[in-house]
Amino acid sequence: MSVTTIQERASAASITATLLPIMSLVFVGFLVIGVAMPVLPLHVHDGLGFGTFVVGLVAGSQFAASLISRPWAGHFSDARGAKRGVVAGLLAAATAGLLYLLSSGFSGSPLISVAILLAGRALLGGAESFIITAAVSWALALAHSSHTGKVIAWVGSAMFAAFAIGAPAGSALYAAYGFAAISLATTLASLAALPLVALLPAVAPAKHARASFVEVVGAVWVPGLGSALGSVGFGAVTTFVVLLFAAKGWANEWAAYTAYAVAFILARVFFSHLADRIGGAKVALVCAAIEAVGQALIWLAVRPEMALAGAALTGFGFSLVYPGFGVEAVRRVPAQSRGLAMGAYTRSSISPRAWPVPRSV
Repeated sequence: MSVTTIQERASAASITATLLPIMSLVFVGFLVIGVAMPVLPLHVHDGLGFGTFVVGLVAGSQFAASLISRPWAGHFSDARGAKRGVVAGLLAAATAGLLYLLSSGFSGSPLISVAILLAGRALLGGAESFIITAAVSWALALAHSSHTGKVIAWVGSAMFAAFAIGAPAGSALYAAYGFAAISLATTLASLAALPLVALLPAVAPAKHARASFVEVVGAVWVPGLGSALGSVGFGAVTTFVVLLFAAKGWANEWAAYTAYAVAFILARVFFSHLADRIGGAKVALVCAAIEAVGQALIWLAVRPEMALAGAALTGFGFSLVYPGFGVEAVRRVPAQSRGLAMGAYTRSSISPRAWPVPRSV
């Protein structure tokens, strides 16, 4: 066995040991988003009696809040430390769950209920910003710069693993106990992750002068725009595929989320190294084409199997669009501004998921 092979295996083991605890935090933080994904459209549409525009508005309010709060999350992580950023995100997510619960108490007054629900979704969007931005910044600080693509891909994989598990779990909870169970799960899971944060080593904030947000945006807007266009498919699947299944009379609507997430994770497990090795832009281009094929298959679906295959292809395609362009974004900024760079990059890349779509299904 060559020395190079031994070093590569040692490096792989080291990066895995470094990332797994942070991935666990991201998993828990996004599990609370995953449990609501398949049931929120049904709760707003069937439970509260609103149309698809309000469904899109409620779903999109989280992503809009995440969009707005990304720069703040990046600044906070760079200036106060990524560990504190994750803690702030988890506490905000727990509070969002309490607002969900309060909303359930006004089910007899749909307008009041949906208004409180919107507030909870907005707060959860801010929580999402802090958790993912701080976690990626934390992992990048602990890992070598040659693993940038792998860090972004693996941390993101934990997020989609949470979606894959959270979707069926949320459907089961909603069917058995209603939306109040989703609310309690959101709060309790977020609080349960805090002891794990306390056990992990903190990374001191950079003492060097950090670039301004305007400077960082100027450096990363091109990869951010590319990722934004790639995230349209993700927004379509997460917001409206459950209504497509309901309109077609297909059962097990949660399976579309799971198919998407499983394909997404498998692509990152086996191909996350490609962005570092051959270039992020090249990888993103190929994966965007695969995602487009998946979206076309959902559009043309006449059977649930076609829609599931389309969701899987969408997930596989989108899997490396974000880390591919993310590698290009991180390389354009100094190390002390990584948190702000990820905030600015993900601010632009998340925007299409915030669009409410006024259409009937």
